[in-house]
Amino acid sequence: MRVLIVGGGIAGMALTRALGPRGVVPTVVERSVQWPASGTGIYVPGNGARAADALGLGEVLAGTGMRVALQRFLDHRGRVLAEVDVTRFWGGVGPCLGLARDGLHRALREGLPDGLVRFGTTVNTLRRADGPVQVTFNDGTSGCYDLVVGADGMRSTIRRLVFGGPPPRAVGQVSWRFMVAGFPEITAWAVYLGRGKTFLIVPIGQGRLYCYADVTASELGDPTGGRVELLRRVFAEFADPVGRVLGALSHPAEVFFAPIEEVDPAWARGRVVLIGDAAHASSPNMAEGAALAMEDALVLAELLTDADHVEERLIEFETRRQPRVTWVQQQTHRRDQLRELRPWIRRLVIRRAGGRIYRSNYRPLLASP
Repeated sequence: MRVLIVGGGIAGMALTRALGPRGVVPTVVERSVQWPASGTGIYVPGNGARAADALGLGEVLAGTGMRVALQRFLDHRGRVLAEVDVTRFWGGVGPCLGLARDGLHRALREGLPDGLVRFGTTVNTLRRADGPVQVTFNDGTSGCYDLVVGADGMRSTIRRLVFGGPPPRAVGQVSWRFMVAGFPEITAWAVYLGRGKTFLIVPIGQGRLYCYADVTASELGDPTGGRVELLRRVFAEFADPVGRVLGALSHPAEVFFAPIEEVDPAWARGRVVLIGDAAHASSPNMAEGAALAMEDALVLAELLTDADHVEERLIEFETRRQPRVTWVQQQTHRRDQLRELRPWIRRLVIRRAGGRIYRSNYRPLLASP
């Protein structure tokens, strides 16, 4: 089977890895000229760890990052509103992990054939007649494939060529992500909730922290103008250790800013399919982006049995994945509604029902994809 994977991120590398045991060596193209260095982290819930384990990465990731046993929800003054024993909830599904994003990506591409990825390459055109897909690339070359997989992120070229618009939709927040070192005493996942502001701290091992901060915003631009001192000012009223963590930042290049956006799920047309953020990018408040991408890869690889029945298998793929992905997006919307409540109402809701809300959000994901 001739498979083209467009995009070498988590979704693309997971699918490449999942196809290997089935004897399929895909062509992978990546728009970057080399693997981009990501200075951010990632939190992987239990279903994501299960998917990583199915890809042969369980032990590697357990040794790379840090297991999270407890999630703690606090108000901006540091008062605990709720705690969730995530080890107990996820049980035998898999551990919750905090780790550097680069660590996950390196693990996914470890052991793959040298020269598998064509860097600096994008797709210019797709021609979808009956049968294989004719593809032309930006370097003037072309190819014919039994399956084309768009794993090229929220602003996917493949999604645009096959499905057209609309573009990603803003959900009403902008965010900053960064990592800092030198905090071995911080070992708990903790999110601090303020008025229209959120600050999340995830330990990722060796005294390092992955931090995510956001604010409610009607504009997509960075309200701090990329200035670290203004970011500190935005969260100045937040309790320790938020101030100390922000104080560890020394240069704007350490901070990655982005508006929070989502796309309506889109799946397959003919012999072209989307996976990961290209198919269903959503708000990160469920921390399911990488988990769903790896699940997509495993399910798609399982269904691809031969080159003669690709279109039928893609219909099955959509049937299996759509309910799960739709559920996650629905929960992100509900969580966004909760964050926009008046602070005293939100505190009351989380104190009384925080654990129950968490279990309700994630319970369907305990089942295998």
